Amino acid sequence: MILRKKIDEKFEKYPTQRKVVYSLLTYGLKIKDNKIYCDSIEISDSKFARAIGIDRKVVLSTIKALKKDPELEKLFTHLIPTCSLQEAAPLVGGGVLEIIPEDPSTSGIIADVSSVLAKEKISIRQAIGNDYALLKEPRLYIITEEPVPMSLLQKIKKIKGIKGISIF
Repeated sequence: MILRKKIDEKFEKYPTQRKVVYSLLTYGLKIKDNKIYCDSIEISDSKFARAIGIDRKVVLSTIKALKKDPELEKLFTHLIPTCSLQEAAPLVGGGVLEIIPEDPSTSGIIADVSSVLAKEKISIRQAIGNDYALLKEPRLYIITEEPVPMSLLQKIKKIKGIKGISIF
């Protein structure tokens, strides 16, 4: 079963719990011993609840619900947060490409974009994509060592599988 569908079905009657689940996934926060962790750093359930605008009891009940499902418990005990330079890259002389795929399961998009950038001798620092099984409109972010020239926009936009692109 697709993860998104499983989560949506399991938490169909509990929209605030579903909000907790997707927030944990978004930030790569894991659960362990009925607590939330950012890698090995414990996150206060009350501060987490305030940050996403819900009651802390909902956070605790969500963790319990996740622990009752072996598949979801396994997933949520192995998440790892990732550093993204998406917002910081322009501040340190880098560039950011935001790519909107036509069909996010299309293979080769990263390879083709990488090829276009490599021909222009532009190094990629990061390639980070939203999980298309979790988000309705996922994005792929390519963070480059230097700004991407606007002249490459049309070349990249012609790549099979790309619906839209932005350069930052």
